[in-house]
Amino acid sequence: MGENARKALRAFAEAKGLTAKEPLTPDLWSALAATSLDAVLITYVIRDDDTKGPFLARLPAKLEDMQDLKALSYTSPREGIAEKFHMSEELLQALNPGQKFDRPGSEIVVAGVAKPDANLNIARIEVNKSRQTVKLFDKTGELLACYPATVGSKEKPTPTGSLKVVSSDPNPNYRYNPDYKFKGVKSTKSFTIKPGPNNPVGAYWIGLSSEGYGIHGTAAPAKISKAESHGCVRLTNWDASFLGRNVKKGTIVEFVE
Repeated sequence: MGENARKALRAFAEAKGLTAKEPLTPDLWSALAATSLDAVLITYVIRDDDTKGPFLARLPAKLEDMQDLKALSYTSPREGIAEKFHMSEELLQALNPGQKFDRPGSEIVVAGVAKPDANLNIARIEVNKSRQTVKLFDKTGELLACYPATVGSKEKPTPTGSLKVVSSDPNPNYRYNPDYKFKGVKSTKSFTIKPGPNNPVGAYWIGLSSEGYGIHGTAAPAKISKAESHGCVRLTNWDASFLGRNVKKGTIVEFVE
């Protein structure tokens, strides 16, 4: 299993009072299987809005080259559909050999993404720097969700202690501050990058009570937990969006080692 699958399994086992081992123990497998009877893979009919775009011809590698784009959109229908179903583009293509994903009405195979509770009563968020995870808890201390994350960087270390949520914004602009002096960014002037799922902070920004810090999405979900952020807490777009829609201002965010 991959690193993030192990994190999910570990969090699930801890919540159930079990031990996460490889290969899976019968008790843990039974507990996993009992969570849902839904199919792992389902069929999906490509819709008009999956293919209408607009799409980027290419996502620039450098931040400076993004500032003149009208929107940081997906680069193809395949990328958008893969993200909709929490998959890599490679897995989506492997499940649908020869498929181009640009024809509405075409039937494809995708991951059967579970629908989480629409209204979570999140009382506390825990950001674990060493495990590279974000956990959500209710007021009784029950674990509601656990997400793989990319936490902090050498250039702009993530803070310690407790902060609070001060804002929650879908489709944010990204504003570069030259004082951060991020590696690979040569600009000495501030600039703004338009919204979109491939924006440097992805599809959602959850602002925290320390200037310039937040929890946000990403243009590269495959790199979550595997590459440094620019100092904030980075989640996949789908996890950041779900958290952003459910979290309230004033919610405590605790950073632990």
